[in-house]
Amino acid sequence: NKIDKPDAQPDRVKQELTEYNLVPEEWGGDTIMVPVSAITRENLDTLLEMILLVAEIEELSANPDRQAKGTVIEANLDKSRGPVATLLVQNGTLHVGDILVAGSTFGKVRAMIDDRGKRVDAATPSFAVEVLGLSDVPAAGDEFEVFSDSGEARALAESRAEQQRQTRLRRGVSLTTLSAQAQEGELKELNLVLKADVQGSLEAILAALQQLPQNQVQIRVLLAAPGEVTQTDVDLAAASNAVIVGFSTTLASGARQAADQAGVDVREYNIIYKLLEDIQGAMEGLLEPELVEEALGTTEVRAVFPVGRGAVAGCYVQSGKVVRNSKVRVRRGGQVIYEGNLDSLKRMKDDAKEVNAGFECGIGIDKFNDWVEGDIIESFKMVTKRRTLTPA
Repeated sequence: NKIDKPDAQPDRVKQELTEYNLVPEEWGGDTIMVPVSAITRENLDTLLEMILLVAEIEELSANPDRQAKGTVIEANLDKSRGPVATLLVQNGTLHVGDILVAGSTFGKVRAMIDDRGKRVDAATPSFAVEVLGLSDVPAAGDEFEVFSDSGEARALAESRAEQQRQTRLRRGVSLTTLSAQAQEGELKELNLVLKADVQGSLEAILAALQQLPQNQVQIRVLLAAPGEVTQTDVDLAAASNAVIVGFSTTLASGARQAADQAGVDVREYNIIYKLLEDIQGAMEGLLEPELVEEALGTTEVRAVFPVGRGAVAGCYVQSGKVVRNSKVRVRRGGQVIYEGNLDSLKRMKDDAKEVNAGFECGIGIDKFNDWVEGDIIESFKMVTKRRTLTPA
């Protein structure tokens, strides 16, 4: 799609698809690929022809007389209607009153709404409808199937829910380990409560979060659910020192006030890239800053002047600048012979705070007097630098 854009690169997309064993026909494979533009409608007729051709060759057909099965396209929790799932019927016919299982969710179809917003009693193969009546919000991509026996359907849903619970428990063990590492200073955690408009948004965000480096800071998602940010979410965040992240959703009545009173940080986003950018910034903010060396300048010793029991180096600033009380490193023949602080800096006979490149100066170090003409003095300072996430 989007071949109308000036920077469109269809061949690059085809190349990337070969990594998933989808090789175009023109490259010797068996995958039909049609470059199209939804805006200009270029090649859409060809795309439809190719779809029909593949369906005919592969003998793809559906039986409208059997019980329905298909895929959850999208799902969300509607404030007034409860769990709402958009289902694509791929085989059979879905009727109002049917008992179905979608993932670990069980329910009886209470109502179906088509793409024009009208209620329908049945949905045949290839139709997508909004379905009301489920017990919970299924995940986008879950397969659904209609059952004649409600007991069988409920048992299957409960079995799948138990499997998911066991998975969460196993994950909890690993999180306990992570918490111990965090307390020992080995690993830090960023707790999140994630709410979004629909299940698909949640899954996209969770997948994107997994791509962030987590060998230094671990993201711990305490809750990820569609719907508004509620006071219950605020209570959970307050108890676990978590940040609430809302994506294309709103705050329920009283949630903002509760968050302000509890000191809970609630972030709202409509652009996923901005969300990820801020999450990464928050993760980096948990890292201890590091001290790094920042070069100031280099100076060459051109004369040595005895002063009392010590000596002062007559120098020429070659680059940058030299600063009084800065850190210095003395090199002779490429080898470091001293490292310490610059105690005295003079320009002519006057004390100076700093001397720039191209000027001469006198340098004194209380704990070092063994100057030799040709010595190089490197001036630097230690600065605190914010650390960034690095891949494992």
